[in-house]
Amino acid sequence: MITQRCDVLIIGGGPSGLTAAANLAGDHHVVVLERERFGGGIPRHSDHTGYGIRDLHRVMSGPAYAKRLVDTALASGVDLRTESMMTSWIGERSVAVTSPQGRYELAATAIILATGARERPRSARLVAGDRPAGVFTTGALQNLVHLHHRSPGSKAVVVGSELVSWSAVLTLREAGCETVEMITDRERSESYAAFHHVAKRVLSTPVSTLTRVRRIVGRDRVEAVELEHLASGAVRTVPCDTIVFTGDWIPDNELARLGGIELAAGSLAPAVDTTLRTSRPGVFAIGNLVHPVDTADVCAQDGHHVAQGVRELLHGRQNESANIAITVDSPLRWVSPSRIWRVDVAPARRRLLLWTDEYRPVAKLTATQADGVIGRITLPWPAAPGRVLRVPWSLLANVDPDGGDVGIRLG
Repeated sequence: MITQRCDVLIIGGGPSGLTAAANLAGDHHVVVLERERFGGGIPRHSDHTGYGIRDLHRVMSGPAYAKRLVDTALASGVDLRTESMMTSWIGERSVAVTSPQGRYELAATAIILATGARERPRSARLVAGDRPAGVFTTGALQNLVHLHHRSPGSKAVVVGSELVSWSAVLTLREAGCETVEMITDRERSESYAAFHHVAKRVLSTPVSTLTRVRRIVGRDRVEAVELEHLASGAVRTVPCDTIVFTGDWIPDNELARLGGIELAAGSLAPAVDTTLRTSRPGVFAIGNLVHPVDTADVCAQDGHHVAQGVRELLHGRQNESANIAITVDSPLRWVSPSRIWRVDVAPARRRLLLWTDEYRPVAKLTATQADGVIGRITLPWPAAPGRVLRVPWSLLANVDPDGGDVGIRLG
């Protein structure tokens, strides 16, 4: 097998991977592997506005944002290889690649995993009933509508009420498909309150809480969905020909698992420290692979942040191990980063990212170390399921580098 070499290998050509590549190219040979025909990631499929606010300081559509990131990377000298997949690890920092040009080995000084996250499909949610056509995730729906210009159906039920759920509603609307109902098994919608109320009114979409899919009905094509109210147990049937399962994110961690990389409890994402290093020497992980799931512009900022750690590795200045673990108590599910390398090195955007399974209108967080309280903070925003809780790094300002692991709880 032919062996090629580069300074930095990035797996994934979405916002985080392309931004990291553009930051590192010029002084270094940077290769990006992207399995699709074009780079840009999920925004390329998402034909609505709202992208680029935090990283580019402008509001753009998904396709325009994706194109901008690709153009910037190419102009920086990035070697972007589309329709190319890493298929296995060969050595500590060498991988096997499969592409239309054949199979080859690619060795790098540093590797960045930027493979993102995906929604759980109907099968992973253990939804009973028939197995007809007309069942989608948001990603599959947007691919069908925006890339292949086909209609999913005429009447849809959307499962989930996160931001991505409303993105699905917009896509359905563009395709001429009416969303007859949006449902969530939570007590309230997972999306931001201001956005939820505006979207509900503008898009004329009824939202039912404490509701789950009990069964899908239909032989060749979806004909209806049975819905159950979790509090009363009442079951009703809603006629429709399309069902879209949204949210309920899981990281695309297969390559990390194959590489023996430590996974974080709760998220099953690669455990990273504040420089986004993983447990495998010379391998970093960024974007929605490590915090499933956040917005594209937040992921892009990971690409900016990881560049410094990669440069230090390339110059032989990064040898210490992260020796302080950050853990969370229920109802918090996970925290990213989950390791502290040095107490004077803050994470991207100087923010800890957490996920909660319970709604708290007032989010009070306490950090402890060696059974003592080292920080408290009350956020001016609620802690809510279905969206990332961003917490200032100042919560851990008093961490003792020799004091052992840190715990965070939600009061």
